[in-house]
Amino acid sequence: MENTAVVEVHDLVKRYPGASMRALDGVSVAFGRGSFTAVMGPSGSGKSTLLHCAAGLDRADSGVVRIAGEELSRLREPRLTEARRRRVGFVFQAYNLLDSLSVWHNVLLPQQLAGVRADRGWAEEVLRRVGLAGREHERPGRLSGGQRQRVALARALAGRPEVIFADEPTGALDLASGREVLGLLRETVARTGTAVVMVTHDPAAAAWADRVVFLADGRVVDELAAPTAEAVAGRMTAVSAR
Repeated sequence: MENTAVVEVHDLVKRYPGASMRALDGVSVAFGRGSFTAVMGPSGSGKSTLLHCAAGLDRADSGVVRIAGEELSRLREPRLTEARRRRVGFVFQAYNLLDSLSVWHNVLLPQQLAGVRADRGWAEEVLRRVGLAGREHERPGRLSGGQRQRVALARALAGRPEVIFADEPTGALDLASGREVLGLLRETVARTGTAVVMVTHDPAAAAWADRVVFLADGRVVDELAAPTAEAVAGRMTAVSAR
């Protein structure tokens, strides 16, 4: 896939009230189309803050965020929400599914909220790809953790986003289910060209990515291409000892 940057952040600074250190301290990084990037670092390093600011879920105090050339840092509501719904998909550890809705309606909900006509044919294809064909009318509460995470991935894909942000997507899953979800993220990158940016603490999960970006004390301190679990674990040990 062509690696043109789809997400760019420049000199992001974020400080939370009462905190002694900046959560982000001048972070600059880019994520290319058709790329799978893992973001890692010790607890409190700023990795989830980076993801939330890059996705437009939180605002940095200063700096620039662009997705597909559109500068999110200049947008105000409701245009910021519209840009997120048009360009971004989310997969989080907690799934964030509505148990009162069927699998099918959970998958279509973001498009309905955005006021756009859902592509039902594509939604059916996405559910087939994640192995949930025939489960459309079930409620999430009747599914396993791995199946619920696959619903969350299908929901993210259904809107044809340019980037999917995933925050610890395998953190609550058993080993087999976690591998299934990581394989689906890997397939998403290969088949659709969607960029995936995943925060994780697990070197084995990070090894599914093309690149690992390491943060410490709110700064990018290292990167690793073509990662293996062993290499990631070694870099994490070095980063944590800084």
